[in-house]
Amino acid sequence: MQAMKEKILIIGGGIGGLVCGAILAKEGYSVCILEKHTVAGGGLHTFKRDGIEWETGMHVISGFQSGGVLKQLFTYIGVADKLRIKLASRDGFDHFHVASDGITYKMAIGRENFVETLGSYFPEEKENIRRYIDKVYEICNSVALYNLRAPSADIHINLEAMSISVNKMIETYTNNPKLQALLAWNTTLYGGEKDKTPAYVSALITQFYIEGASRFIDGSQQLADALIAVIEQNGGTVLTNTGVRFIDIQDRHVQKVITDKGQEFTADWYISAIHTSAMFKLMDTTKIQKSYYQRIDNIPNSYSAFTAYITFKPQSFPYLNYTGFYAPDYDEVWKCAEYTDENWPRGCMYLTPPITNNDSFAQKMIVNTIMNFDTVRQWENTTVGKRGEAYKDFKKQCENKLLDMMEKVFPDIRSKIDNIFSASPLTIRDYFGTKDGANYGSVKDCNNMIVLNISIRTKMDNLLLTGQNINLHGILGVPLTAIATCGELLGLEKLLNKINTS
Repeated sequence: MQAMKEKILIIGGGIGGLVCGAILAKEGYSVCILEKHTVAGGGLHTFKRDGIEWETGMHVISGFQSGGVLKQLFTYIGVADKLRIKLASRDGFDHFHVASDGITYKMAIGRENFVETLGSYFPEEKENIRRYIDKVYEICNSVALYNLRAPSADIHINLEAMSISVNKMIETYTNNPKLQALLAWNTTLYGGEKDKTPAYVSALITQFYIEGASRFIDGSQQLADALIAVIEQNGGTVLTNTGVRFIDIQDRHVQKVITDKGQEFTADWYISAIHTSAMFKLMDTTKIQKSYYQRIDNIPNSYSAFTAYITFKPQSFPYLNYTGFYAPDYDEVWKCAEYTDENWPRGCMYLTPPITNNDSFAQKMIVNTIMNFDTVRQWENTTVGKRGEAYKDFKKQCENKLLDMMEKVFPDIRSKIDNIFSASPLTIRDYFGTKDGANYGSVKDCNNMIVLNISIRTKMDNLLLTGQNINLHGILGVPLTAIATCGELLGLEKLLNKINTS
């Protein structure tokens, strides 16, 4: 008689839940994912407006080049060859424009290419740049999971890189304030905060993109759909429009979950792929160890964002095969979250997502900037589409401020725009279920790493965690955490061996 498959119930169908589901379904578990929205995908999800497809979160990616960590993972899962991906410009995958002196700096793909290109702006600092990038690669090589290695006694994360902030590490390699700012150009990609963000976080993100910055052609939903197909082909199910209302816990053991529709689901193991604060709201917290619950629930969250979605008139604006960053001045790099009503925004990121058979002109542009939840807190008790005229006016004002900033780079951009709409931290909170619309998971603070750490294992004996609050966020961090989560069930070394030999 064939043994019964162990049942896995995953709460949340974002990238973390889907990667866990695909791995476990492939390895013979009976997987069921419950997703509250109409479409699974989380940050991979795309939506249509006026017939145009828009990404919600996964705008800039990497790791899909030959030898890349995500290429290896998704080859093992069986979806790598189904993804349509465009490599960014090798001569400048990121452009950083500083308005104060009008210079646009280019960050190039490839370790040596990056050093040579950035060094061309600072010839006297070229060796310092090389030493810094060497340190970045050294740190990345010490992070076992990033290299698809199981942690061991002699392979562990660089402790110095955990205990020092990224700005402090940069300052040990150069005294040039302009170069210091440029080496921290991509802070908005990892929720960077001065004197807080550990150097290893910046190192991982920086090296990750230097090796293969790219984008999804026609949107990121393709990865979500491919993962769902793997789950279903292996007998699993992904149920949308199925939000969880209650997680029933008895004696530190999850007994069942109850959905908004009153359905009850039981499993051998449960994985929460949603924000930890959202998960705790589904529980009777008197059944949880108080110190455990309060410590995790009180971990601060990263800042949120305001995003403008721009549609261009046909063949009016060039396709940009790079991601642009804008700062009024060099010292603004770390100050984007420190704004007033008068000086917001203090910088932005922009890109033109690629579409099939169009390398010359851009169909659309996404402009993203930091916005704290307090800026929209007056509307926190409203719901999508029912926030009132004052909120609409607020968003329109924000759109115009962003366009004023974009005109510093592209003076005639307004004349080329066909339509514009936007999303605020309220949108992120309501669609992604993150506390206060946090864009980059919980805060990583080099001054308090132990207290802020969230383990994959919980105080419940059959409940595991995954997602952007554990370890690292985004297209890099969440799939790696999913590997670690699945490793709790499959054996991490065994799973990594299968991934590495695919």
